[in-house]
Amino acid sequence: MATSSVLPLHLPSCARRASTALRASAAPAAATATTAQSLEESFGRKGLRFVGDPAGGAPTAELSVRNGSSLHLRLGDGLVTSYKPKVYWKDDGCREVLYTVAGKGGVGLVLNEASSSSSAGAGIAAQWSLVDGAEWTVRDADSDSYDAVQVELGCTKGKLDISYVVTLYGVSMATAVIVRNTGTKPVELTGAVLSHIKFDKRGGTAVEGLRGCPYCSQPPPAAAFSLLSPAEAMMREDPGWFSGGGEEPRQGIWTVEEDLYTVLKKKVSRVYAAPPEERKKRVYSTAPSKFTTIDQYSGLGFRLVRMGFDDMYLCSPGGMYEKFGKDYFLCTGMASMLVPVVVNPGEEWKAAQVIEHDNL
Repeated sequence: MATSSVLPLHLPSCARRASTALRASAAPAAATATTAQSLEESFGRKGLRFVGDPAGGAPTAELSVRNGSSLHLRLGDGLVTSYKPKVYWKDDGCREVLYTVAGKGGVGLVLNEASSSSSAGAGIAAQWSLVDGAEWTVRDADSDSYDAVQVELGCTKGKLDISYVVTLYGVSMATAVIVRNTGTKPVELTGAVLSHIKFDKRGGTAVEGLRGCPYCSQPPPAAAFSLLSPAEAMMREDPGWFSGGGEEPRQGIWTVEEDLYTVLKKKVSRVYAAPPEERKKRVYSTAPSKFTTIDQYSGLGFRLVRMGFDDMYLCSPGGMYEKFGKDYFLCTGMASMLVPVVVNPGEEWKAAQVIEHDNL
C-alpha cells in the first residue's frame, strides 16, 4: 500500500506480509473462524480487528478511531456494511449513515471491462464485471493508532491488478480503486463507488451543490449489492402526492440542474456529468467535485467528494422505498459510466470517493 494508496495514510516501505485469500462464496464455519484468526494475527492492530461470520461467510474487518467513529468492511466482496461517524457531542455521538437490508446496500465497488464503445461514449457494446465473485485478498493494513485506519483488498483478473483501499478517519471515510494494466493491450473500464445513504423521512431529503450541472436520466451500473436493479431504478412512478417538480427527462435527453437544492422526494435515476459530446471539445465544463446530502429531520449533512471519476450518479427510490423498510435512502456515488476509461499497458487508473462531514 505504500506505493499504491491515493490517500495520505501510508505504510512503511517494508516488504508486504503474506496476503490472505477470501472467496466471496460462503466457506465452512470452522474455516471462516480460522481465516479470521489468521487475519487478526497478520493484520490486527489498535483500531482494526477481524471477526468471523457465524453463518459461515467471509469475515468482517471492524475499523474504529479515537473519537468513536467506526466502519465495518465485509471482506468477501469489499462491501462497507456500516459507517457510524461521530456527529454529536452528546452520549457516544455516533450515527449510522448507510442503509443496508439483507446484506445489500452500504457502499460497494462496481468495476467492469468494456469490450468496445461508440465514438460518442454513449453506448457500450458489451461489458462484464471484474469484481463479482472475485477472490479478494487482504494485502495490507495500516493505522496511526488514533485517527486513521486503512485496509487494502486486492484481486487479479487476467492482466489487470485491482486494489481496493478503504480508510476511516475521525470525520470521514474513503474508498479508492487502483487498476494496473500489466498486459500488452489497452483496456476500457467503467466503474463506480455506489453508496446507499439513509434518511429519516422521504419528505426531508435533498442534495446541494449540483446547480448548473447537466444531467440526464440513466440507469445505475448493475451491482449485486444494489437495492434497486437498473430496471427498477428506471421505472416511472405514477403521478401522486410526491410527483411535483416536473416530468423527468427521458434517457439520452440532457438538461441542466437549475435548483440550489435538488429535492428528492420523487423517484429519479440520474447521472450528473459533462455530456459525452461535450467532452470531444478542447475545453468543457466538468461535473462538480462534490455535493452535500441534506436530511431536514436529523439536521445532518454529508459531503460526497469525487476524485478520479468523471460522473456523479444519483437515485432516489420514491415510493419503492417502502418495500425495504420505514427509512428513506438515496443510492448515489462517483462513477465513470458514460465514457469508458482507457488504461494503457504499464499504466494505472486511480479513483476514489470520500464521504465527510462537519456536523460537530
